[in-house]
Amino acid sequence: MSKWIAVTILTGAVAVMTLGCAQQPSATAAGIQDKSYTVTPASVSVKAGILTGEVTEMKVTERVENGSDRVVSPAKLTGTLKLKNTSANQTVRLVAGKIQYIDAQGQPIKLEESRTEPALKFSTYGTERLDPGQEATQSVDVEFPAEALKAKRLKEIRLELAYIPSPYREETVNFTVSISGGK
Repeated sequence: MSKWIAVTILTGAVAVMTLGCAQQPSATAAGIQDKSYTVTPASVSVKAGILTGEVTEMKVTERVENGSDRVVSPAKLTGTLKLKNTSANQTVRLVAGKIQYIDAQGQPIKLEESRTEPALKFSTYGTERLDPGQEATQSVDVEFPAEALKAKRLKEIRLELAYIPSPYREETVNFTVSISGGK
């Protein structure tokens, strides 16, 4: 009987050690957190030529290590861009968008060397072309400079849109027909 008790205790001890070891990586994963920065205002109206719209839900997020505040994943600006073609007679083909971060002196804030310039690409089917009155929504998920996270450093965000307008026409064509009697 004592042999079975010893086996049961040994099995329990192995199970506890195994579960204890299995939980260790999740404790390491818990050491990283998202650090969010509020962008004020979180929503702005935009107008560029015949395009109007708004940028909404803007925020900046970076991933940092708990305790040391070491940056694990650099800051990114996220949000939603909604655009509408207000022209009555032009179709717009959206080509690209570029974002610049401007400091208090009106100068662009540079990104760190290893990071890519913040750009929007309108390549999703249906969002690259806007007929008159049509709207499109584009996600914004671009690099954000660490320098701009410092207090009172960032004054404004500049959005440059590249688009190709082209004439939009609707024409009506009438043609004469006749139907002969059925047999």
